[in-house]
Amino acid sequence: MELQFLGTSAGQPSKARNVSSLALKLLDEINEVWLFDCGEGTQNQILHTSIRPRKVSKIFITHLHGDHIFGLPGFLSSRAFQANEEQTNLDIYGPVGIRNFVLNSLRLSGSRLPYRIHFHEFDHNKLGLVMETDQFKVYAEALDHSIFCVGYRVIQKDLEGTLDAEALKEAGVPFGPLFGKIKKGEDIALPDGRLIQAKDYLSPPRPGKVITILGDTRKTNASVRLGVGADVLVHEATYGKGDEKLARNHGHSTNMDAAKVAQEAGAKRLLLNHISPRFLAKDISRMRDDAASIFPNVHVVKDLEEIPL
Repeated sequence: MELQFLGTSAGQPSKARNVSSLALKLLDEINEVWLFDCGEGTQNQILHTSIRPRKVSKIFITHLHGDHIFGLPGFLSSRAFQANEEQTNLDIYGPVGIRNFVLNSLRLSGSRLPYRIHFHEFDHNKLGLVMETDQFKVYAEALDHSIFCVGYRVIQKDLEGTLDAEALKEAGVPFGPLFGKIKKGEDIALPDGRLIQAKDYLSPPRPGKVITILGDTRKTNASVRLGVGADVLVHEATYGKGDEKLARNHGHSTNMDAAKVAQEAGAKRLLLNHISPRFLAKDISRMRDDAASIFPNVHVVKDLEEIPL
């Protein structure tokens, strides 16, 4: 499981940063990639990664500002050009209006897709659990931005305990189907009459990862709730220390706001993105150091950076 940041700039691209998009790579877990936001140029950024567009099975949109959605029509169309690969359907989650934006863009441009898009729209009245599979849950909650915007909390369900294969061999259990039964938690009887209890050879279930990915927002209690105990909290830092009034006026956060959210939520790690283009490379280390005075385990990400989880 990895996060790869495809765009980390706020509002408009800079020479070093593209606009918002990040990929949650779940290739080892479910052989899928999930995108969070899809700003203009996302498909070009993907060309510099190992991501295959057809592996993108779900796209989660935080809000409808252009720097978070203008890349969708292009990405969806290019995904259709993978003619030598199996065409797979795709789900898009996001605020009410995302369906009209995508379908109108495709219709007006005469674009035809050889796969189906399933839209899952929500507003203030339809939040909470927005997606669930046998391995993951995704929750959404409204944030505090200049338009309706959400943050997402991705929860990996508890993982199965590991099997102590060596102990089973020592107990005289032949390798094969019986190992599989014990792995499933089933007790077995050996030919000599001995009962092998699965719990004696399985470690307890392991907690899955929790990844919180926030859209644009002022500091708000919703951000803290979404980030409680998260292994990774991805938080915007459009502005820096001393820009508090500017951040509030524009519906954004400073690096210090993000650090306070991570601290209050008890998150394990804070990743700062959505950086204003006015910040130069020399400003980034100061932004990180200022935030670290509140929450030490913080990192300012850059485009194409991969973060193992």
